[in-house]
Amino acid sequence: MAKAAKPFFVFVHQASDEIQEDGQCAELNNTRWQEYRQQRVRVEVQYLLLTRRNPDCAQKFDQDFVGKPTSYFNTSRPTKVIIHGFSALGRKPSWVTDLAQALLGAQDANVVVVDWIYGASFAYNLVVENYKEVALQISVLVNQLQKHGCRLESFHLIGVSLGAHVAGFVGTLFEGKIGRITGLDPAGPMFKGADTSDRLDPTDALFVDAIHTDSDHFGISIPVGHVDFFLNGGMDQTGCARSRFASMYGYVICDHMRALHVYMSALNGTCQLTGIPCASYEDFLKGSCVDCGVFKGRCPAIGLQENSGIATSPIPEQQKVFLLTTSSAPFCAHHILLTLEVSPLDKSAEVELLKETETEATVYRTVLAHPVTLCQIDSIRLRNTGARLYRQGDVHVKSVCVSELPLRRLAPLCVNDIDIRRGVPWSHDFVQVCGTL
Repeated sequence: MAKAAKPFFVFVHQASDEIQEDGQCAELNNTRWQEYRQQRVRVEVQYLLLTRRNPDCAQKFDQDFVGKPTSYFNTSRPTKVIIHGFSALGRKPSWVTDLAQALLGAQDANVVVVDWIYGASFAYNLVVENYKEVALQISVLVNQLQKHGCRLESFHLIGVSLGAHVAGFVGTLFEGKIGRITGLDPAGPMFKGADTSDRLDPTDALFVDAIHTDSDHFGISIPVGHVDFFLNGGMDQTGCARSRFASMYGYVICDHMRALHVYMSALNGTCQLTGIPCASYEDFLKGSCVDCGVFKGRCPAIGLQENSGIATSPIPEQQKVFLLTTSSAPFCAHHILLTLEVSPLDKSAEVELLKETETEATVYRTVLAHPVTLCQIDSIRLRNTGARLYRQGDVHVKSVCVSELPLRRLAPLCVNDIDIRRGVPWSHDFVQVCGTL
């Protein structure tokens, strides 16, 4: 992230009623391999509380601490519950600070961090056996908070990787009456073929959204919510290494953790990250899906908007939406639809910005990610790159148009009747045209 958050965890462990009174802060746990081997069956959960009154100094928290004068928990405010996932090396998640502060920056809420690192480390298959026990313990806390006046609808569970399925089982225990669950690249291994009662699904909360960024490895490839955001198709993320000779982080978990970083960017309000519903990523890239009619025109957005900004009722379930991002924070990209209509070709041709054109087709579409909005694009450039003898020579373009997705009432920017010679670049200035819109 561009803005570094202040650390709020200090290596201190004290009884709940002593925290904050002496100015010290609570800390997430670490565990070691030796400790894990000795107490492998232990599933120990602790909770840490942050609010706008103590954003830099976590308070150790449990249901008995709610009504005490030293507690910062406010039953009249919404409660965000952060649930981490598997930790291969037993280390506390380093991203919790940034996520908690992004949530507090976006909303005045209670942020409760669930620390279950003792049960979440080293052996993935054993960790999967533990996740329902963790969910049971969280449900006990939620039950107690209800007795203090919290409403189930005010709870928003945010689960990262395996933590998303922990959140889903908490929702199952409350028969889907939890307000919201957000899954950040929900874990795929051992869950893709699982029954819906054993993984996150739309019945677990009044609204369930998920962001998918690594569905071909650590993440799940199937939709699990009312709305599922598949970033860049949900697999290979721009800016993440594709070679195992790169950094271990870049090759192994960069894609998987991208969901978390994009979510934090959305919370920080740098730009709106909206998705467009489509049957597949391939259809989305071909420009086959250009609006959000299934949501009555309002495209869902990543972040804290109620129901992701969807106004339809009832909310459609398991809607896959797609969006493109840039390679680094804040990851914002505008979706530009390029439509090219050409005269019939004698041979195949290659035009930059588009894939190879075939002789049978005359209209081609592609969706591109661009860092600025349509009316800030001042020019367009095309090049006929077919240099081989069997490629088409000159290409006559009947029209080339650019539009911003989702399509709205504004007319596209178009240029008509262009002859593009082989190897010669063509460009057109859009400044005056755009200024009339």
